[in-house]
Amino acid sequence: MGGIMSHTFRVDLRGIIDLLSHHLYSSPRVYVRELLQNAVDAITARRELDPSCPAEVSITCGAELRITDSGVGLTEDEVHELLSTLGRTSKRDDLGFARTGFLGQFGVGMLSCFLVASSVTVITRSARGGSAVRWQADSSGNYTVSAVDDDVPVGTTVLLTASHGNEHWLEADVVRPLVSDYGDLLPAAVTLDGSVVTRGERPWDDEDADLSSYCEQIFGFTPFEAIPIDVEAAGLTGVAFVLPSGVHPGTRQTHRVYLKRMLVGDNVEGLLPDWAYFVRCVVDASAIRPTASRESLYQDEMLLAVREELGEQIRDWLIRLDAIEPRRAGELLAAHHLGIKSLARSDDEMLRLVERWLPFETTDGPIPLRQFRRKHGAILYIPDVDEFHQLAPVAAAQGLGLVNAGYAYDLELLNRLSALDGPAVARRVAPSELLAALADPEPGIETALRLRLSEGAAALDRHDCDAVIRDFDPVSLPALLISNAEQQRKLDTEQTAEEVTDPLWAELLGQLTAESGSARPEQLVLNCRNPLVQRLARLTDPALVELTLESLYVHAVLQARRAMRPKDTAALNRSFLELLDRAVGGR
Repeated sequence: MGGIMSHTFRVDLRGIIDLLSHHLYSSPRVYVRELLQNAVDAITARRELDPSCPAEVSITCGAELRITDSGVGLTEDEVHELLSTLGRTSKRDDLGFARTGFLGQFGVGMLSCFLVASSVTVITRSARGGSAVRWQADSSGNYTVSAVDDDVPVGTTVLLTASHGNEHWLEADVVRPLVSDYGDLLPAAVTLDGSVVTRGERPWDDEDADLSSYCEQIFGFTPFEAIPIDVEAAGLTGVAFVLPSGVHPGTRQTHRVYLKRMLVGDNVEGLLPDWAYFVRCVVDASAIRPTASRESLYQDEMLLAVREELGEQIRDWLIRLDAIEPRRAGELLAAHHLGIKSLARSDDEMLRLVERWLPFETTDGPIPLRQFRRKHGAILYIPDVDEFHQLAPVAAAQGLGLVNAGYAYDLELLNRLSALDGPAVARRVAPSELLAALADPEPGIETALRLRLSEGAAALDRHDCDAVIRDFDPVSLPALLISNAEQQRKLDTEQTAEEVTDPLWAELLGQLTAESGSARPEQLVLNCRNPLVQRLARLTDPALVELTLESLYVHAVLQARRAMRPKDTAALNRSFLELLDRAVGGR
């Protein structure tokens, strides 16, 4: 057996290009970014040798696309190392292109040119000396390197010849907006066919800049506020724009992110905490890591730290706004209440801001919790929207203040208030408490109604419902349905016990139901002030009494917005048809 032989991987360039175009880069448009990136890196490297050298990038479009930079250039050895070897990032650093201060990191930038080009030519002269070199390659993976006799200045020129079907990618009308997008903030003068394309300065660095107009240009809206942001550890500066009106919390939170002044993307996610969904940022950073495609951010500890710090800065701005411009703070909360309520669940200062300014639905209308507390003392709340809407008119008529805590985060915020200010500040109101606040009826009508209830008891027995007689406002409400949560659980347990086959489990469930009392899960509270209920007390036909009681029960179920059970639906149909039959002269 012979000795072990060493072999070198062979790379199929066409396969690599296909991988880049289908799995790494989202679009061939990134070739412009990679060309600009290489040009700016070359200028940065030359300025380490000669700080006074020009920082210029010139692009011309025609039969070929030509991009020329005033950068450091390459020697023939460097051409072989950097242009003809895939992924040689370590060697790239050895040659002076250290990662700190440079845009490129992954060693595949020049390959992106083959997404649109059939051949790429590089003509370069190094600032370190030596003759000019021409490197020419095609998409099949073949390349040549030769010396250039012409008087070539220090720097690099790249020429692209479009591949079939990709000619439009090299046209000026396509290249211009790509250069403007990717290179807008680059510290070099970038010209296209003789005209300057990029601005070169970050708008938020200029104290006199109109950031509202910049936001309209970038995001398409006039911001409620432009907040300067800065995270020193990540070399991040920028501006956070607050949306002027509410958006759905599920809306994608995207931002415009630059790394070392080169655009990563204008739909980058994950820069802010989820609660700050009403803020859009434009930032430039130096220490955040991009993914290999340089189109999104790498989820690492640095990005987590940036997200936390930016969240703190937005939160501090909200607190300052409340102190300096309380009216505007109220407007902001009204527009973006869900995000701010979400933050208030874990932040005491934000909780106080919500308490002072954010309107809650109450029996006194939409008012802040602090105003409600001044009027009623304690915050009595109902954690279910439908139950609140059912009980609110009755509670308001009795002078009882209730808060609807059935919306997102409301219950958590009230619990936090109780934890901070004491348990007496806010508590849940049981429907039975409301029943206790209602007045007793006059003895005469109560006696008559109890007689009718005994005659029509079968109607309410079918629905496991007890009848209660009270005297309350509003007069227009004939009956109120109050659920007993404990007895409802008992009913569910009984139904489960009937379905289980394990004797031991059935016995345990039987003991639980026996301990929970004998009251029914629902009570139909009849309003003696209502004319219909008063006429019910005078009825003499037991069948009509039963029909009326069942109709009142079904009406109360609908008023309570409770889910209709099959027997409720049957009762609705039966009572409606029987009443209709009587109305048209039936029995």
